[in-house]
Amino acid sequence: MKSKLYYVLYLLYAIVVAFVLYLNGVFTGEEISVVNLSINVGFLLVIGVVFIISSVSFGRLNRVIYDLEDATIRLQKEYKEAGRKNLWGNYKNNDKVFEEEALQDAFDKYRLRIKGSMTRRGGSNCDLGEYINEDLLDRAGMNYFNSGVSGTLTGLGILGTFLGLSMGMGAFSGDDIFSISDNVGSLLSGMKVAFHTSVYGIFFSLVFNVVYRSLMSDAYDVLHEFLDAFRQTAQPTALKEDENAATMLVYQAGMANSLKQMLELLKGNAMEQTAGVERIVEKFTSQMEKALEADFKKLGSVLKSAGESQAASAAGAAEMVEAVTALVEVNRSVQEALANVMERQEVFAGELMEQKKMLADMCSDMSDEISSQIYTFEQMRNLYEK
Repeated sequence: MKSKLYYVLYLLYAIVVAFVLYLNGVFTGEEISVVNLSINVGFLLVIGVVFIISSVSFGRLNRVIYDLEDATIRLQKEYKEAGRKNLWGNYKNNDKVFEEEALQDAFDKYRLRIKGSMTRRGGSNCDLGEYINEDLLDRAGMNYFNSGVSGTLTGLGILGTFLGLSMGMGAFSGDDIFSISDNVGSLLSGMKVAFHTSVYGIFFSLVFNVVYRSLMSDAYDVLHEFLDAFRQTAQPTALKEDENAATMLVYQAGMANSLKQMLELLKGNAMEQTAGVERIVEKFTSQMEKALEADFKKLGSVLKSAGESQAASAAGAAEMVEAVTALVEVNRSVQEALANVMERQEVFAGELMEQKKMLADMCSDMSDEISSQIYTFEQMRNLYEK
């Protein structure tokens, strides 16, 4: 059975330990390298501790699996004995459905959920798979730990490889062929450690991965079988359609009877109520006419005066609109005149700038000419004086 498959780990572990001890000369009487043996034994002890922790979780997972299998068989048997009737009545108050505490706690939470959500017209749509599911199996099987064991074992093998190579290369030295040949033994000893740790680290990683995945796959299959059996035999359901129809008919009959009584009461008093309302309306109308006859006349004259005032206001508003329109036209004309003046000023400013530039150039030329004449005059005077 797959649930016992993890025992293979112990058998393989014992074989590997014996093989490593044999290679290190423990059983053959050869010279024993204490360093190599210590490293291998240390690595094997770490792997053994990891296997022990995993075995504890596998044992807990197996107990959960066995409990689910027993519950599945029990449900199917009781369902047949009850003539294929729903078994929820036998389990809704049962506090000992499972032997495992984790399963029973999950089932108790499910029962409380069902009790809290039951109504007079039906039941809850809650499924047991919300409480007993793959997450519960992962917690029982310590998935958070076992999922990383395979990588840890591979990492230990790689670590042993580098450790062995470091030992061999550290003891290897020499400048000529004779000294090098004397140190080959230490190099081979370190390589032996590297090779051995790599082999059994990767080997245990592969074997553990296969065992762990097989156990979890078997656990998931058992869980799905149990949930299918529970849904078929003991899943609480809502009221049947005929019960719902009967309830609705009773409710509709009660409503019809109440409406019938209300109609009878209204029918007997309808004529009297109508006559009374007509008398009240007639009296109210006559009193309103008497009381408000003079007021209505005043209201008419006031409304007429208000109309005439509004007509005058409308005429004034029209004149104001015309005045505003004329003002807008005058403003537009002023803006156009100002724009023309600004354009002319800009042209005039440009002409002034050009004239200023011309005057500056003429002054510069005149200054140059005067300077030239003065210089010529000075030269002529000097010649004359000589």
